[in-house]
Amino acid sequence: MGKRGPKPKKIVSEVWTPELAYAVGLLATDGGLSPPGHLIDLTSKDVQQLENYRNCLNISTPITKKLSGIGKEFLRVQFKNVYFYNFLLSVGLTPAKSKTLGPLKIPNKFFFDFLRGVFDGDGCTYSYFDPRWHSSFMIYSCVASSSSAFVAWLQETLAKKLAIKGHITVTQKKHYQLRYAKTESIKLLKKMYSQPGCICLRRKRLKIEKMLSIVGEHL
Repeated sequence: MGKRGPKPKKIVSEVWTPELAYAVGLLATDGGLSPPGHLIDLTSKDVQQLENYRNCLNISTPITKKLSGIGKEFLRVQFKNVYFYNFLLSVGLTPAKSKTLGPLKIPNKFFFDFLRGVFDGDGCTYSYFDPRWHSSFMIYSCVASSSSAFVAWLQETLAKKLAIKGHITVTQKKHYQLRYAKTESIKLLKKMYSQPGCICLRRKRLKIEKMLSIVGEHL
C-alpha cells in the first residue's frame, strides 16, 4: 500500500459568529470555489477588504496579485481546505456560482452581518439633491448580482425582516440590482451597521455616515 498524505486540518472555525457571516457574504459576492484541491478564493481591488476577510477567518494566508484575462491587476487571498470548502457547500455556495447562486443557509441571528459582507462585496450607496423638489436629498442603496435567484431571495428575506420592499432592475448585461430608496434605505443601513465596531469597509461606512448626517440620521 502506498503512503497516505497528511490528514487535512480544520483551519477555519465553522461556529457561526458575526465575523464568519461577514466572510461568507464576501465569498458570496467576490469569492470563488474550485473543486480541484478544494480551493477557496477571494479576489478584490481593496486591500482592506482582504484584510477584513483574513481577520474574520483568523488566517494568515498572504495577499497576492492576480491578473485578469484583459490584463487588469487585482488582489486575492486563496487557500485550500477541504473542511471549510465543504462547509461553504453546505451553506449553499457552489463552484461557478455567478449565475446559479440562490438562497443561502444563514442563521437568522447573523443575517445582517452576512448582508454587510454582501454589501461590501457587490453593494453601493449613492445620493443627490433632486432639483425637482426644494431641499430634497435622495438616498439609494443597491446590491448587484448576476443571479436573479439570489437577489430575489435577498429581497424576500428583507421584506420579512424589515418590512421593506425595494425593487429589482435588470441591466443590459443581465446583472440584477436590488435597490432601496430613501426611507427603506435608511432603515436597511441602520440595521446593517447597528453593532458598534462591526467589521466593514471603512470607506463605505464613512460615505454612509456622511449621507445620513445630511438628513439628520446616524448609524
